[in-house]
Amino acid sequence: MATRTGSDALDRMVDRLSGTSDPKRRYEYVLWLAKKLQPMPADEQTEAIKVKGCVSQVFVRGQLDNGTMQWVGDSDALITKGLLAMLIEGLSGLTPAQVQAVDPSFIAATGLQASLTPSRANGFLNIFRTMQAQAQALEQMPGPVNS
Repeated sequence: MATRTGSDALDRMVDRLSGTSDPKRRYEYVLWLAKKLQPMPADEQTEAIKVKGCVSQVFVRGQLDNGTMQWVGDSDALITKGLLAMLIEGLSGLTPAQVQAVDPSFIAATGLQASLTPSRANGFLNIFRTMQAQAQALEQMPGPVNS
């Protein structure tokens, strides 16, 4: 059964991860996602966008582009960077309301908890919650003033 998160990209990644029972294959896929993620310039990795509650250093910044969310981010740990890459790919192109509506139960559907330490699994949720909070803050910002 296909996952329905509200994001086609996220659904595809969750379905791919849940479609294998081999934890090593799941891990390899997350590492592959990490390698695809564009690095974030060091001078943009500020405290304001640092994810709290992660053992590794994780930075993520969302911005609105024509009403949809676009994300950049980075991490100093490869597996965490892969989890971040999954969320960046999965939540890009959604409206702030759609990002906030994604249920975190998709994390369990990936089957990754079996491969992740409890602190990494918790970090994955913290990254996701940080991205939702940024989307909410951007949604509440006033739009450009028409003169």
